[in-house]
Amino acid sequence: MPETAAPSPQPRRLRLGVGAAIVLALVVLSAAVGLGLMRGQAAPTESVPLATDAAVGGGSTGDLYVHVLGAVEHPGLYVLDLDSRLVDAVAAAGGTTDDADLTAINLARVLADGEQIIVPTVGAVTDGPGAVAPSDDRIDLNTADQAALETLPRIGPALAERIIAWRDENGRFQSVDDLLAVPGIGEKLLAGIRDGVRV
Repeated sequence: MPETAAPSPQPRRLRLGVGAAIVLALVVLSAAVGLGLMRGQAAPTESVPLATDAAVGGGSTGDLYVHVLGAVEHPGLYVLDLDSRLVDAVAAAGGTTDDADLTAINLARVLADGEQIIVPTVGAVTDGPGAVAPSDDRIDLNTADQAALETLPRIGPALAERIIAWRDENGRFQSVDDLLAVPGIGEKLLAGIRDGVRV
């Protein structure tokens, strides 16, 4: 008969096991909640370096101004994205003309704000990438302003304005002889300025 009283402690051990499991579950749950709260607090600090890195890198927002001259279809001032390259400036200016010397410039070069880009023609003497040498003091009919044109013999304010107006309406001068299409310029006048101009 004494052997039948032995099973009574087992339910107590089972109850202790269930209670311990509940306590353990509560501890784990509390730890998980606490860890989640800590991660939630740490999240904003993780986003700060990302914002700082973007600011240091400069990003691609903003504009830069470049002045494109020389052997391009539409010389002028263009506003481009900050990460633009020389090829983007040339494309904005309508592309190059048939006589452009692309071996003299680096189309992959990153641009800087405020720079002037001169695309030379084939055979032009250059003084560095993308720049026409100062030894050629002839006036470029495709880039000259009114003041420069007025330095030519027998070209006054009215004719200078007509040359610029013709260029604005018809695009680049393809040759010096195209000046004959400008009202007021004939063969005699062209002969007098031919050596002082270029395209």
